[in-house]
Amino acid sequence: MVAIWTVMNTMSDEQSIVAQKVNMQAVILVAGVSRRLFPLTEFRPKCLMEIGGQTIFDYQMQALLSVGVKKVCLVVGYRREQIKEYAETNYPNIEFSYLINHFFFDTNTAYSLWIAGQEFVDRNFIYLNGDVLFEPRLLKRVMESPDGTALAVECKPCGEEEVKVVVDDDGRIHEIGKALDPSRCAGEFIGVARFNATVTSYLFKALERLKVEGHRNVYFEAALADMAAEHPFHMVDVTDLPCVEIDFQEDYESARTAVLSRFQANH
Repeated sequence: MVAIWTVMNTMSDEQSIVAQKVNMQAVILVAGVSRRLFPLTEFRPKCLMEIGGQTIFDYQMQALLSVGVKKVCLVVGYRREQIKEYAETNYPNIEFSYLINHFFFDTNTAYSLWIAGQEFVDRNFIYLNGDVLFEPRLLKRVMESPDGTALAVECKPCGEEEVKVVVDDDGRIHEIGKALDPSRCAGEFIGVARFNATVTSYLFKALERLKVEGHRNVYFEAALADMAAEHPFHMVDVTDLPCVEIDFQEDYESARTAVLSRFQANH
């Protein structure tokens, strides 16, 4: 069942201008089990983990509201009733819709985003991994990028685990994925992006092709890699802004200490 409700709030001129400019909603993937964080996520979804007195979900909603985005599609699976209850209770001013990935135990972000195709094809949209902690300023920078499709990238030396990007001198992304040689890469795509409507049908087709070929347990960046040669994506450098994708216990600890302290220092 899809639950949708809207409560209109006043919006600042700056927020209204940003929202009208891109005409966007957000698609957030929050279906995963996050076994690597057990026992922290054994009885709650990762997006509802608390950091500094707020959940990851709270930080993301605050960022979306700060740029005037108030329509959010959540692709849910694991502990989905907890997510729905939290969203409805705490954010009545956001219009939520829910799509269920019933195969959340053995699929990954490519399959979850494919499920959301009805929400984003031929539309501008913001993509968020539901486990990324970041400041509103980071999303604003992505939204203000002059490029049609923009991916937030933290420029740094990377290892094997990160989703890495190879870019040219103009910031265009030519390759993206975990398996790339780190020495060739500019940094890590952190799971925050803005997609222009002109590429979304191609994105959906690439996701569908992965599904048909049986690649259910791959990251959605595999679809981007297939498209990169013909459809330009550009990086937005967010290296100076605090952010972290929380996959492991050490990421959670870093979020609670180093990353959150930078949030506080920047306010």
